[in-house]
Amino acid sequence: MTDSARRIDAHHHVWDLAVRDQPWTAPLPALRRTFTIGDLRPHLTAHHIAATVVVQTITVPEETPELLALAAAEPVVAGVVGWVDLTAKEIADELARLRALPGGHALVGVRHQVQEEPDPRWLCRAEVRRGLAAVAAAGLTYDVVVTPDQLAATVETVQAVPELTFVLDHGGKPGIRSGELEPWRGHIAALGRCANATAKLSGLVTEAEHGTWTVADLRPYAATLLSSFGPARLMFGSDWPVCLLAAPYNRVVEAAEELTAQLSSTERADVFGGTATRSYGLGQR
Repeated sequence: MTDSARRIDAHHHVWDLAVRDQPWTAPLPALRRTFTIGDLRPHLTAHHIAATVVVQTITVPEETPELLALAAAEPVVAGVVGWVDLTAKEIADELARLRALPGGHALVGVRHQVQEEPDPRWLCRAEVRRGLAAVAAAGLTYDVVVTPDQLAATVETVQAVPELTFVLDHGGKPGIRSGELEPWRGHIAALGRCANATAKLSGLVTEAEHGTWTVADLRPYAATLLSSFGPARLMFGSDWPVCLLAAPYNRVVEAAEELTAQLSSTERADVFGGTATRSYGLGQR
């Protein structure tokens, strides 16, 4: 299988509660345990997924070196989206330090939990924009995890840093439970007009009504992402194990396949691998 044809899960997490607590899981029994790549592997095999991108979970500097070490030990982990302090003056040095670590070649991007920032315009701060420019200079991408009220600032920032490839996580977390489309849809359309923006077909099930959601509930949102970005700038991600709040791994994959069934085989290959390979430069570092 060529790199362009291999199936990739472009968004998942791992954590070990014996190493570090995940306080956000305290009210979520389904997630209140350790999740390893060994737990994920049978699901990857079952769905013919050849490679993954593991994404930061908690905002601490210790996690990224651990994820890089995982990539060094596990060939299935083709990329790591880690965390650094975007506002730090020494961010370029920190990125260089991470790349020099075991597995450092797998560092493909950076993410910050913008969704937890009370300032809806956090991405527009001068010190944050400087950090994003440093990420671009290092040849890395930036994963954006935001709530819908932060999308306007996201569009402004993507336009302001054209040299950086942005990856929108979880489709910008639309209000699927309430059936809201606007103003989310308008912001997504604006973001799709930015050539340096891509998006993930991920996380939608957790934004839907847990236990009762259907593919029909997701379809207007997936259709908006497809029309705005096109298959060549949209990538599948399971968001495992967070997805377990709403659906098992196989159901997430099946839903994504159903939502993209109308695409050509080439377009589906982009969504399920090609876009992630290009956006993250997988196998090129």
